[in-house]
Amino acid sequence: MTQGKRTFLPWLTTLALIVAMPAMADGVKRIMHADGTVEFTNVKGNSQKRASTKNEVVFRYKDDNGVVAFSGTRPSNTDVDVIHFYCYACDPNSRVNWHTTPLYRKPFSDEIKTAATEFGVDPALVRAVIHAESAFNPAALSPKGAQGLMQLMPATAMELGVKNAMMATDNIRGGVNYLALMLKRFNGDISLAAAAYNAGPGAVSKYNGIPPYAETKAYVKRVGILRDRYATR
Repeated sequence: MTQGKRTFLPWLTTLALIVAMPAMADGVKRIMHADGTVEFTNVKGNSQKRASTKNEVVFRYKDDNGVVAFSGTRPSNTDVDVIHFYCYACDPNSRVNWHTTPLYRKPFSDEIKTAATEFGVDPALVRAVIHAESAFNPAALSPKGAQGLMQLMPATAMELGVKNAMMATDNIRGGVNYLALMLKRFNGDISLAAAAYNAGPGAVSKYNGIPPYAETKAYVKRVGILRDRYATR
């Protein structure tokens, strides 16, 4: 989920914002500058320990002194945790071959089947959206706060009655519920529902179709490819 499940701040490009990530026990903060570059840090006033990155994946690790640090580049020769995750299928410049990339047919089968049945959504579409959102990473957390397998924003999760968005069962049920609402709103059109899941239903209605955002157009196309592949037994 991107624009549709995140608070849009029109002045974001003119101010540098420091946004605390409450889920991070280490107190990592995300800073967006006026030029659009993004910086992550858990250290104040020490530029040598700041982690600057232009992507949306952040690695947490311990340096040689045992101090927890963050970097947008994967450190070598040390264990790391991926603590932020950018929408897997949203990068227009992705080099992944979506027609051949390995599928995740078995993970969370019971949870997907249960939620898909409850809300009347094609399980293949559910699996495609999970693949596109997080590549089936239940611990995925985006810099803007989207959580879990289906990348639910906290406010959206609350509206959907999701108690713990980092629990696979709750996350999938909430995500499928929202996907069903988008399908209903756009008369079962999978492409428009996927676009709404990514960019928000308001954007789809505004443009009377898939919004002209490179990220959203790439996302919709890839969800379609993945859905067709997951539907093939």
